[in-house]
Amino acid sequence: MTNKEIARYFNKLGKIMDLHDENPFKTRSYYNAYNTLRKVEKPFAEMESDELINIKGVGKAIYAKINELIETGELETYNKYADVTPQGVIEMLKVRGFGPKKIKTIWRDLGIETIGELLYACNENRLIELKGFGAKTQESLKQQLQYFIDSQGKYLYAYIEDEAMALLQSLKSHFPDGQHELCGALRQKDPIIEGIEILTTVSEDELKSKAEEMSLKSLENKWFIDDYPVHFIHTNEDDFVWQLFLYSSSEEFIDALGAEYDQYENEEAIFEDLGLPYIIPELRHNADIIDLADQGALDEVIDVKDIKGLVHSHTTWSDGVHTLKEMADHAQKLGMEYLVNSDHSKAAFYANGLDEDRVWAQFEEIDQLNEGYDGFRIFKSIEADILNDGSMDYGTDFLSHFDLVIASIHSNLKMDEEKANQRLITAIENPNTHILGHPTGRLLLSREGYPIDHMKIIDACAANGMVIELNSNPLRLDLDWTWIGYALEKGVMISINPDSHSKEQIEYIKYGVYVARKARLTPDMCLNTKDLEEFSQWVKGL
Repeated sequence: MTNKEIARYFNKLGKIMDLHDENPFKTRSYYNAYNTLRKVEKPFAEMESDELINIKGVGKAIYAKINELIETGELETYNKYADVTPQGVIEMLKVRGFGPKKIKTIWRDLGIETIGELLYACNENRLIELKGFGAKTQESLKQQLQYFIDSQGKYLYAYIEDEAMALLQSLKSHFPDGQHELCGALRQKDPIIEGIEILTTVSEDELKSKAEEMSLKSLENKWFIDDYPVHFIHTNEDDFVWQLFLYSSSEEFIDALGAEYDQYENEEAIFEDLGLPYIIPELRHNADIIDLADQGALDEVIDVKDIKGLVHSHTTWSDGVHTLKEMADHAQKLGMEYLVNSDHSKAAFYANGLDEDRVWAQFEEIDQLNEGYDGFRIFKSIEADILNDGSMDYGTDFLSHFDLVIASIHSNLKMDEEKANQRLITAIENPNTHILGHPTGRLLLSREGYPIDHMKIIDACAANGMVIELNSNPLRLDLDWTWIGYALEKGVMISINPDSHSKEQIEYIKYGVYVARKARLTPDMCLNTKDLEEFSQWVKGL
C-alpha cells in the first residue's frame, strides 16, 4: 500500500468510529494521523520501526495499525465497525460535505440506510424538521447527493492513466505478434472517462488464457484491473487502423470528415487521402476542427515540452510538503527556467497562510536562493484569497510588493451566479492582481463549482489585462477547456499551473497541457511558455 492509501484508512476509521459515538479524542488522533501521514514522502514499508514511530502523531497504537495495513492491506478495527454498519451508510461518508454527525442523525432518527433513500427523503422534505438540518441544508445535500450519484462509474483521466499504460504494455508483452492501442475517451485524453478502452487483434479466448498473468479479473462477463473497468474491442490486422480511427473520434467528427473505409497503414494515411494534415485524437471532437486543419490553424498546438516555467506552487511556508529550495531545485531539474512561488495568503489560516511578517521573511529566503542560481529564478508571488466582498486579504500597498499575484476564491463557496460574478470581477479589477486562479472552484467528481457567467468573467479579464489560470490539478482542470477558445478570441492569455504542493505534483502540468490541446491553445497564448528573459520582461510590465 502507498503512504496515501494508508493515510486514507485512518480518515475512514475516524469517520466510521464517529458514526458509532466513539471517544472523540481517539477519532481525532486518527484524523490527525491522516493529515500527517499523507504528507510523508518515504514509503512506510521502507522505514525502520524507530523512524516510523517517531513521526509526529504516530504513537504505538497507530504504529501497529500502519504495520497491519502494510502486511495485510486491512484494519481489523475498521472491519469491526464496518460489519455492524449498513453498506449504504458507509457509502454516505463518501459524499462531500456530509459528515458523520449528520449521517448518524438521519440513520438513527429516520432509519435511512442508502443514498437512494436519502435522496428520496430530501425530495419529500423529510429533513427540514430534523435537528441540525433545515430547508437550506436539505437543498444543499440534495444537490451533493445528485452529483455523487451522477459521478458513479466515472474516473479522472489522471488517476487511470498509469494503469491503462501498464495494461497496454502487458498486453504487448504477452502478445507481441498482435496489435494493441488505447482508444476512446482515454486516447482523446478527456478529463473524465468511464474506463479503459483498448483496441486489440487478440481474441477473447486468448485474453482469458493470460488474464491471471496480466492481473485481469473477470466479473459478470466484464474485465477489470484494480477495480477499473476494461473494455476490449476485438478486430483483425487489416481493419486495425480504421477501427483505431473510428474509436478515437467523435461521431460528429467522423461524419463531417467523410472518410471511407480502406486498409490503411496508419492514421496519417486516412487524413492524407483527404488532403488534410494529421489531426491528433485530442482534437477530434467536432466538425469545426476539420476546417481549421484545412486552413493550417492546428500547426502550433501546445505541447508539454513548450512549458518553460512553473507558476503557482506551494511550499512548507504554507501547506506544501517540500521546502522552497527543494521545489526550486526540482523544477530546475525538470528543465524549468523559473518558479513563481505562490504560497497561501493570511486568510487561508487552515493552510498556514502567510501574514505580512512571514511574507517579508520568505522574500529574504527567495533573495538568498536566487543568488545561488544561474539561468533560473524564483519569483515572489502569493495565492491571495478573494474575500466575500471581492477584496483581497492584503492591502493594496502590500500587494504591490509581489512580482505577481494569483487571486483565488477558497471560502464561502455556496454562492449564486450574481454573487460569484461580483466577487470575481471585483478581484479582476484590482490593479494588483494578475492571474485569476481556478475560476469556478470545482473539484471534478467531488464538488460542483460555484456558478459563474464565463463570458462576463473572461470579458472582465480581457478588459483588465488579467491572465486566467488553467489549474492542472487533475481534480480541478479549471478553467474548463471548453472556455479556452472564447478566452483566446478575447485575447486573454492562459497560464497552465500545477498548483503543486509537492515536488511530484509539479508534473500535474501535463494534465493541463492535455486539455489545453483539446482547446487548440497555442504556445504564444500560454503565459508560462515564455522563457526566463521573456517572463521577466512580462513581470516588469505589470
